[in-house]
Amino acid sequence: MNKSKKTVFVGLSGGVDSAVSAALLKQQGYDVVGVFIRTWHPEFLECNEEEERRDAMRVAAHLDIPFLTFDFEKEYKKGVADYMIAEYRAGRTPNPDVMCNKEVKFGAFFKKALAMGANLVATGHYAQKYGGVSSVTEETPPYLIKGTDPAKDQSYFLWTLTQKQLSKIIFPIGNLKKTEVRKLAKKFNLPVAEKKDSQGICFLGAIDLKEFLKHYIKQKRGKVMLEKGEMIGWHNGVVFHTLGERHGFTITKKNPNDKPYYVVGKDIKKNILYVSEDNKISYSNILQNYKIKEINWIEKAPKENKNYSCQIRYHGELLPCKIKCATSDVAQVFLGKPVLAASGQSCVIYDQDICLGGGVII
Repeated sequence: MNKSKKTVFVGLSGGVDSAVSAALLKQQGYDVVGVFIRTWHPEFLECNEEEERRDAMRVAAHLDIPFLTFDFEKEYKKGVADYMIAEYRAGRTPNPDVMCNKEVKFGAFFKKALAMGANLVATGHYAQKYGGVSSVTEETPPYLIKGTDPAKDQSYFLWTLTQKQLSKIIFPIGNLKKTEVRKLAKKFNLPVAEKKDSQGICFLGAIDLKEFLKHYIKQKRGKVMLEKGEMIGWHNGVVFHTLGERHGFTITKKNPNDKPYYVVGKDIKKNILYVSEDNKISYSNILQNYKIKEINWIEKAPKENKNYSCQIRYHGELLPCKIKCATSDVAQVFLGKPVLAASGQSCVIYDQDICLGGGVII
C-alpha cells in the first residue's frame, strides 16, 4: 500500500484508545480525519456527549488533523436502543454493543466515510486483522483475529463484520496491550493520556440496565421459585433478568446456610423466575446444544467435523464446540458440556484466535 495517498477516517470517541489509534495512523503516513459520532441518549439520563466531543476535538487539534462530527442519533435509536428494548420486552438477552458496531460504527459511519472519499476506516477496537493492513490484498482475503491483550480483546463484539468491510478497516491498537496504549498516549502527549476508560453499555454509560429498562417496560411482580416448584421470593418482572445473574430479585425464605441464588430459568408467559444455588444444574435453559440465527460467517461456514470454540458472553469462558449449519440462516452449536445459554445472546465462534463469525441464540 502507498500509505501517503490513503485517507483514513478514524472514529474519535474522546477516549484514549481512539486517540492513540489516530496518532499511530498519522505517524504511519496516512491522511487522517478524526470523526466524532453523535448518538442518542434518553432524556432522563445526564449526557456527557459534549464533554466527550470536546476531548475528541482537542485530540484532533493536538494531532493537527481535520475534525468532523457525524450525527447518527436516528440510526442509534432505531438500530441499538429500540432493538435492545424490544428484545428485553420479549424476554431475550440482547447485546447492544454488537448492534452498535453493526448498525453505527461499521454501518452508518463506515458508509458515510467511504462516500466522503475515505479509503479506509479505523476504530480503537482491541482486535486484529489477519496479516496486518499492509499485506491484505485482493488475493489475501482478510480475517478477524483476537486482540493481543486478552483482558481487552473485543473481537466478540465484531462478529457481524464481512470480509468486504474488513478490507477497508484498520484496528491500529489491536496488536497492543492496554498498558502499551497508555504509554503511547503519554509519548504522543495526547490531552486524554490520563483519562479513565468509560464503563457500561455503549450508549448508557454506567447506569444500571434494569433502571433504564423500567422507563420503557412496565414492572410486574412475579414469583421467584426453585426448580422443584417451591416459591421462595418475588421479582418485579421476569424480562428484567437474564440467566446466570444473582441480583435484582428478593428472597423471602432464607436460612443462614443459604448460598447465593442464580437465575436458571424464565417463564415469560407466567412471569416466573426460576433460581438455584447451583448455576450448573440440569435445567431447560442449561443446554449442551442449541441453535443460532442471523448467522454471519466472515469467510465461510465452519466445517462440521472440526473442533472449534465458542463464546456466549463477552469475556465469557471459551467453550469447545462443533458446528452444524442447518441452513444459510440457522446453525446448531454442539458443546462439550452443558452451559447456561440465554436466547438473544451472541454466540461467537473461534478457530483458535480467528473469529469465524457467529449468530444470535434462539
